[in-house]
Amino acid sequence: MTQAPVKVLVFSDDRTVREAVRLTLGRRVASDLPEIEVFEVATQGALLRTLDAGTDYALMIFDGNAQPSGGFGLAYQVKEEYTDCAPVMLLVTREADAWLASWSRAEAIAPFPIDPVTMPQQAANLIRQRLSQAV
Repeated sequence: MTQAPVKVLVFSDDRTVREAVRLTLGRRVASDLPEIEVFEVATQGALLRTLDAGTDYALMIFDGNAQPSGGFGLAYQVKEEYTDCAPVMLLVTREADAWLASWSRAEAIAPFPIDPVTMPQQAANLIRQRLSQAV
């Protein structure tokens, strides 16, 4: 039986960041997980409209450096405003921003530029967590 793809939402105002995330994740982040389908948004408004539509995402990846609305504040906002919110991974360029990621209630942080080995592993762990909650 083939499992339906899981949905991953990527937020960044920079299309090259969104593309880097999509390419790094590929079609499958782990052999024990279904394929992934990546959806991209570039603005806070588009992100909130997408979440308001009620689509169930297994993971959301936010760019901490996005402008004018950064991923840190948006992560905090979606954790406050949406029940049963998907886990959030924040892309950070400075290790010093780890405290801010913790404040935002993100479940994971990933360095940017993206590490092509650890990011998919982190994504797989968060997706596994999300899928186990759905059972």
